[in-house]
Amino acid sequence: MYIVSYCRNKYVDPLKNSMNTNKHIPFSVCMSVYKNDNAVDFLSAIRSASIEQTIVPSEIILVADGPISDSLHEAIQVFSSQYTGLRFIQLPTNQGHAIARQTAIDAAQNEWIAIMDSDDLADPARFEKQLEYINAHPTIDVIGGQIVEFADTPEQVVGQRIVPCDDMSIKKYLKARCPMNFVTIMIRKSALKAVGGIVDWYCEEDYYLWIRMCLAGNTFANIPYNLVHVRAGNGMYQRRGGWKYFQSERGIQRFMLKHRLISIPRYLFNVFGRFVVQVVMTDKIREITFKTIFRK
Repeated sequence: MYIVSYCRNKYVDPLKNSMNTNKHIPFSVCMSVYKNDNAVDFLSAIRSASIEQTIVPSEIILVADGPISDSLHEAIQVFSSQYTGLRFIQLPTNQGHAIARQTAIDAAQNEWIAIMDSDDLADPARFEKQLEYINAHPTIDVIGGQIVEFADTPEQVVGQRIVPCDDMSIKKYLKARCPMNFVTIMIRKSALKAVGGIVDWYCEEDYYLWIRMCLAGNTFANIPYNLVHVRAGNGMYQRRGGWKYFQSERGIQRFMLKHRLISIPRYLFNVFGRFVVQVVMTDKIREITFKTIFRK
């Protein structure tokens, strides 16, 4: 069970809202927030994905994944005074990213859904660029883009994750690594629903989703622009290691092998590489490896 509340306050930029409705397909932004999120970072993130965009979403679905702090509630109230399309859902207990995101998607009223994290910063033209691509490629099912990772401020860039752009290259890349930057995507709600939605898989719900969509014959694209500035934060590379993380990754590889997306040699290569990086390497060596090999 969850509680839905609607915020209907005076909107600050009717010109942008008019441009969104008249010239582009309507779309929803889905976000989740939980108790440990920083209220200042959250407010910057949600503004960057709405009132600071060249094309403003018609609604934002915000899910509180369990009880949140007073400072986060205050930040939500501040934002709700600036944007009419906020719909707030309170989950009574913490359910995790997958359930929180899927709850927001289920509540969204539009066919096209954009994903945004609660501490990242969207490029002001993110949605404009993605909608232009969707308009030019009406058969696309999911579209993402590139990300830049930063430390304390967006100017302190620590890495860039570049993923392939065309459908064939994305599906080839998928056999080795996750081919989409989840926080940049816009996706058809109907296509997502057809494969069972976002399903919980420890730290890998996005990779698991792309595999299922690939098996379903959906069409992918990434555009060659940095759409989101991702807050790297302390412990980012430490979280990408450990036995539990490796077991989750190995399970993904088994799933691809079972469904014949990868061969046995590819499976063994993928699992061995992940074992070395996630279990054998120290946190510091893993950080250096990611920054020098897996990032630009």
